[in-house]
Amino acid sequence: METLFPRLSEPGYVGNIRLKNRIIKAPQHTGLANPDGSVTERLLRHYRELARGGAAMIIVEYAWVDNDASKASPCQLGISSVEHLPGLSLLAQTIQANGAKAAIQISHAGRQRFTLETPKAPSPVPWEEIYAQGCPAPQELTFAEILQVVKDFGRAAKRAQTADFDMVEVHACHGYLISNFLSPRTNKRTDWYGGSLENRMRFLLEVVTEIKKQVGPDYPVCVRVSGTDYEPDGHTIEETIELSKRLEALGVAAIHMSGGNHHQTIHEVSPMGMSLAHNVWAAEAVKKEVGLPVIASGSINLPALAESILAEGKGDFIALGRPLWADPEWPRKALEGRPEDIRPCIRCNDGCLARGDHAAKTIWCSVNVAVCREDEFRITKAARARKVAVVGGGPAGMEAARVCALKGHDVTLYEKRELGGALLEAALPAFKAPDLRPLIDYLPTQMAKLPVKVVKEEATVEALKNGGYDAVIVAAGATPLALEDVCGIDDPKVVTASQVLHGEATTGRRVAVIGGGIVGTEVGLVLAEQGKQVVFIEMLDTFMNNITPDEKQVYEQRFKDLDVRIHTGERLEAVTDTGITVIDRYGRKTQIAADSVVLAAGFTPNRDLLEGLQGDPKLQVIEAGDCVRPRKIFDAIHEGHLAAKLLD
Repeated sequence: METLFPRLSEPGYVGNIRLKNRIIKAPQHTGLANPDGSVTERLLRHYRELARGGAAMIIVEYAWVDNDASKASPCQLGISSVEHLPGLSLLAQTIQANGAKAAIQISHAGRQRFTLETPKAPSPVPWEEIYAQGCPAPQELTFAEILQVVKDFGRAAKRAQTADFDMVEVHACHGYLISNFLSPRTNKRTDWYGGSLENRMRFLLEVVTEIKKQVGPDYPVCVRVSGTDYEPDGHTIEETIELSKRLEALGVAAIHMSGGNHHQTIHEVSPMGMSLAHNVWAAEAVKKEVGLPVIASGSINLPALAESILAEGKGDFIALGRPLWADPEWPRKALEGRPEDIRPCIRCNDGCLARGDHAAKTIWCSVNVAVCREDEFRITKAARARKVAVVGGGPAGMEAARVCALKGHDVTLYEKRELGGALLEAALPAFKAPDLRPLIDYLPTQMAKLPVKVVKEEATVEALKNGGYDAVIVAAGATPLALEDVCGIDDPKVVTASQVLHGEATTGRRVAVIGGGIVGTEVGLVLAEQGKQVVFIEMLDTFMNNITPDEKQVYEQRFKDLDVRIHTGERLEAVTDTGITVIDRYGRKTQIAADSVVLAAGFTPNRDLLEGLQGDPKLQVIEAGDCVRPRKIFDAIHEGHLAAKLLD
């Protein structure tokens, strides 16, 4: 059968396992296990959904190998005891019964214990961020403890085999124990396990040797490594190549290539602003030097990119993490020739990292409300079809219209301009377009494929009240905040962020950006990268407000060598002939020279329509998105989905 992606759909082998295609689910912690590490019904449902999506193999999230210090996160999966076996066996069987091969990753926390319990690591070198949160510095493993952990890895792998997993993967990257040994940044030992590369890789080689001893020569063992940890004093790609050669000699079935660690998480779980396929270069480098399969992973968002990686020989298989949280049916849709129906991961790291904290919550996804809540948010036909108007063609409105249509309602969507809403402006900076344009393409495509009538005009109270609607979902968005009380605000040199991003206004060499939130930061970065001299004015005491920690790290790197100044705790008082006047909370004023002033001071909700509809007994009115309160893509899509769900 012809396919758009012949390499992705091609069968292949990892060890003696035949995989039906080249797509593998990468392991990712969900927080769905019980506190003792045992399997829950919710965990089973999550992996059932992933297996049904068409991936050839599911690698289950990292499982702790001993009852001492290997557990990293609350409600992390365990494989340290025979007590875990019944649940693990059921988990493997569930994945296999739904069409995928089942593998599991085994791990030791090392210095990264999000439980804030005392870590054990090669050396007492703490991870600065978790140390600041109250986690003690690591205890240095004794020689005897190292030998015990080696045995524990072997026994854990044997349990994986006993539970009928098709393969076991050793977690040797991302700042956990094995990578702590590999990196000279975290390994300061002077015995057999520290110093030279031969010594630093000794622990991993002993772990693999013990595992092969426990499971036998034919059971597939994969090792996931970082090409580099991206630390200035960390381990290098040259060392990873040498390590991979040694692993091949020990008989491992595959190398699974990643990069970074939790200290350099922008290289591990790369956000917007970082390159797509961010760590594939490392997979390509290793593949040139070894004969065993190499699994490429990291920011591979869409099938065309995955296909090109395989076609260019940069990897033998593609591992997808966040993209399969965004859409578990990614593989099926790709191989059926429907890539336009894939709900794309936008690498916002908002639901899965910024809100899905390791120590507090299960993971969420900005674009997929149902992740980890698959049954609760399964879309089914409504008991009674209703006539529904949706006002606003942004992410909240289109998600509401999509879900309403799938539920069988008669849906009319009002949008006076191009579909996309605030996403249209958000995608204008070149460093965000590769992630947001696919979402902008996906949502209108679903409107066209579903029975959604799109009316390109502004909705009025009269049209909605007289249109025979049973319900109205108002997702009317927000309007940029006007600074009408600022003297001189009508000066021709004052423009809006939207005008700048759309190319409707030009700026001089010296630019004052009013606002240090998401929009202000991004428009200022665009201008600074054009060579402009940029000064930010922010009323709050902090800069880059409402931006995730990962995005901040990316923007800080981009700002590093640019001509940028930041004023916090100050507001714009006046626009003058030569620039602006700002004032702080104590009344102190400062004159700042500027040729142009760009307004990015926030948004105000569009609530006029909501107020006009209130009190109509014939209409059920539900609000969603920025017209409630200006926030982020996560909030818009989740509220749009929930608004449609309320019509049950």
